[in-house]
Amino acid sequence: MKHLFTLLCFVLSVHLLFAQNTITGTVKDASTMAVIAGATVSVKGKAAATQTDDAGKFSIEATATDVLQIAYLGYTAQSVTVGSQKDLQIFLESTDQKLEEVVVVGYGTQRKVDLTGAIAQVKGEEIANMPNTNPISSLQGKVAGLTISNSGSPGAAPTVRVRGVNSTNNSNPLYVVDGVLHDNIDFISPQDIESMDVLKDPSSIAIYGLRGASGVIAITLKKAARGQTNVNFSGSYGFNQVRDRISVTDAEGFKKLYNMQLANLGSADFDYSGYTANTNWQDLILRTAFNTNNNLSISNSSEKTTTHISLGYSKQEGVVRNGDYERFVARLNEEIRISDRIKVGGDLSGSYWNMTPTNVSITNALWAAPIVPIQYDESTYYSMPSFQRAQVGNPMATLNRLAGTSLPRGYRFVGSLFAEISILDNLKWKSTVYADLGFNNSRGYTPLPFHYMNIGENGGQNVITFDENQKTSVSQSSEEFRRFQQDHTLTFEETIDEDHRLTAVAGMTTVYNDQTGMNGSRRDTTLNVPNNPDLWYWNIINQTSNPQGSYSGYGSKSSIIGAFARVNYAFQDKYLVNATVRRDGSSKFAPKNRWGTFGSVGLGWVLSEENFFQNVEKINFMKLRFAWGMIGNQNGVPDFIYLPGVRNSATAIFGDNVYTSVEAKLIPDPNLHWEVVRGMDLGLEIKAFENKLSAEFNLYDRTTSDILTSFLAPGQSIPYFSNLGKITNKGIETTLGWNNSFGDWKYSVSANYSFNKNVVNSIGENIDFQILGNNGANVTESGQSIGYFYGYKQAGIYQTANEVANTPSMPNSLPGDIKYEDINNDGKIDPEDRTYLGTPFPPHSFGLNFNLSYKGIDLQLEGNGVAGNKIYAIRRTSNFAPLNYETNRLDAWTGPGSSNVEPILDNSRGNNYLFSNYFLEPGDYFRIRTVQIGYNLPNTIFGDSFVKKARVFFNAQNLKTWSKVTGFSPEASIGSITAGGVDNGSYPVPATYTFGVNFGF
Repeated sequence: MKHLFTLLCFVLSVHLLFAQNTITGTVKDASTMAVIAGATVSVKGKAAATQTDDAGKFSIEATATDVLQIAYLGYTAQSVTVGSQKDLQIFLESTDQKLEEVVVVGYGTQRKVDLTGAIAQVKGEEIANMPNTNPISSLQGKVAGLTISNSGSPGAAPTVRVRGVNSTNNSNPLYVVDGVLHDNIDFISPQDIESMDVLKDPSSIAIYGLRGASGVIAITLKKAARGQTNVNFSGSYGFNQVRDRISVTDAEGFKKLYNMQLANLGSADFDYSGYTANTNWQDLILRTAFNTNNNLSISNSSEKTTTHISLGYSKQEGVVRNGDYERFVARLNEEIRISDRIKVGGDLSGSYWNMTPTNVSITNALWAAPIVPIQYDESTYYSMPSFQRAQVGNPMATLNRLAGTSLPRGYRFVGSLFAEISILDNLKWKSTVYADLGFNNSRGYTPLPFHYMNIGENGGQNVITFDENQKTSVSQSSEEFRRFQQDHTLTFEETIDEDHRLTAVAGMTTVYNDQTGMNGSRRDTTLNVPNNPDLWYWNIINQTSNPQGSYSGYGSKSSIIGAFARVNYAFQDKYLVNATVRRDGSSKFAPKNRWGTFGSVGLGWVLSEENFFQNVEKINFMKLRFAWGMIGNQNGVPDFIYLPGVRNSATAIFGDNVYTSVEAKLIPDPNLHWEVVRGMDLGLEIKAFENKLSAEFNLYDRTTSDILTSFLAPGQSIPYFSNLGKITNKGIETTLGWNNSFGDWKYSVSANYSFNKNVVNSIGENIDFQILGNNGANVTESGQSIGYFYGYKQAGIYQTANEVANTPSMPNSLPGDIKYEDINNDGKIDPEDRTYLGTPFPPHSFGLNFNLSYKGIDLQLEGNGVAGNKIYAIRRTSNFAPLNYETNRLDAWTGPGSSNVEPILDNSRGNNYLFSNYFLEPGDYFRIRTVQIGYNLPNTIFGDSFVKKARVFFNAQNLKTWSKVTGFSPEASIGSITAGGVDNGSYPVPATYTFGVNFGF
């Protein structure tokens, strides 16, 4: 009986194993969780096969022992044993598809596998759910060689540097949006981006000519998918908070330090009897601010037309009270296939923005004494104590007085029309015209001041004051900028005997820029304008009433014309050649120096395609590449720089009249010409272990010569403008990635690191001079990095008079003063002892990214940081009045042995305010940039409804930062090239927490 039971179990098991069952499932992209329609699902070793429908679903007959094979073009094929599963969730990896992906290379695209230059691509889905209104901010930490410094101010654009700083004029990259050249992309909704390509080396950017010398970021916007109709909505809502305050003393600490300072000065004690408050001015001007980002897109494709419409709305409140930024965007993209060989289309984007600027100074809140109460009554605020009353105002009075008194807003329209004709199967002509039109205007109002309560000191009475001489004023400004561009290209593509692939592009382009603006303010000496925005116009003040005011205006125009050609050749997918030539002319330079010819060459060798490499099992792909390029540069150069211009000069009196003379604004070099950027790039790309490991290494050497610079020659009062100097940037870039899966678990991790060394090789051939910034704290000169910090090096604090007398010192040095190093060993401290103290530009940058998913749940972690730079806490150098103290001054020197870092509290000792590394802080930081958790709701929830997909997510940005910086943010202020790295109470970069949803219909 026992044996019979065993036999029956065995027969039943065999029946179950080999019984045919209907197996269902869904196939999705492992990264985006989007369903994959048209994927092939087959049973290994059998004829049974099917394809997924529009919802990514499939149904197939199989047994428990069968193995299903799932395949789709551009994804890694996957095998799954059926087992006891009835409803399978299949996630296909697209990582190894990256070799087949295309990237923007300028006037065309190219397969990533065929690239000979350094181009990094970031997909749109990686930035779509980030809380940044400017999509460039979301690239921080994602691309090696790309340095981004953000501002927390609403609507502010980040500072971007690609492989360092290569000019003293301008080092901003060029933005190319679907072919249109831009200086910024604040009109784009992040959810409308398909991909962003960062072009870093000269061979990649050479085809963009004069505008691309500092790197190019090419943005491809979304278009309708062929054969699909999709409606997508994404929305998020969240809040911003300043996690780290600048540490300043409270009322007790302020009294202690101010008493100490007065004693050191030999002054009488201050009367605090009327000052009983303990006010935290930072907490008062800062707030929890809210933000929202929303986007709706509709796309449709038919046999002849494709249409994509997107609408976006975002609003960001500032963490400093009363400030906000609001933006509306709309975009229409249309393509019409007239025939198999003719296609026309266009793209139109429009945006409107308005903002409320924050009119309070953050440094004012740091300086204001904490002993002062805020407000006496609705219209009366307390003024500061007598020792800072004339220099520092009540921050809350300023904040409330100027609330809503500035109304800047603007419109921008970017459009293009194109026609594309396939003359032959392998020959295509495309012509495109573009327009970029912007209109910005602002109106403002200066209201009457509040009444102020002056607290009585030393027995005096409280007195309420009001400035009777103050009058209201109104201001208006308006500016327009216009850019017109046209591109015409002829593209030839041919494959010969499957071994030879040739792509050739030739074309011409023109770009015309025109900008005008004017602004002014008017104040009536007899009339006070009401606080009503409807009245904030110049004409509200009658000109016959002797108004006072100031007015100014400006205008500029420039144009570029260029012709270019590029050839890409691949032999047996092993040997790659890319050659580019471009000739440009610019109106900025004199006709005889207007034209120049530049170009590049790139070579690639795919070692993994060689026969000798076939026995290397673990490495799936390896490519070695080298590129060289030479590019002209005119970024940051004024229009018509070859002309001297005019400016006001001395005045003279003839009779009752005063006459102003004019003189040349500058003396231009008659041989003035472009800056020239030359660069080499050596790269290695590897994919290994079944494409799970990816690695990329780059070495680069980029030199800019003939830098356009103005300087004062000895004995001259008019600056001379010429091509002077040479700057070199050398560096390395490394990117490593690993992705894998275990059943339903999928994960990927990537890291990038870059190092850049910047050296000013020379400033001029026959003359050597310095470019100074921040009153000489920043210096640009031969032999050092650009804009480096130059000053004294602290060696401690003088503890006794004997130490002052027996060590190098300044003639007026006293115990308690900062002791500086005697750099030249001459026994004294003087300006000759100033030395190199560091660079404001981070030489080291790194990023870390981790993604994990399990079925419908996904987790994303991002970190980024920099190292090696210094930040100048210039806010600490102000000594024009007794100001509130940062808490480091609680450790000030009070006698021998009390401190060897913090000098005595005595703002009359100027030696302690000389620029030195005492005011420098290490800019190194590591930040948890992003933590995002998402959940893709199962399709079974919606059944047969119109909802195709739904996702909810939570995002936390700037969650935690490790840094020694005492300011609000460790992100260095590097917008200024020759005066960078300064923190004067910079606007805080807040932590941002958002909740969002994505729906597909």
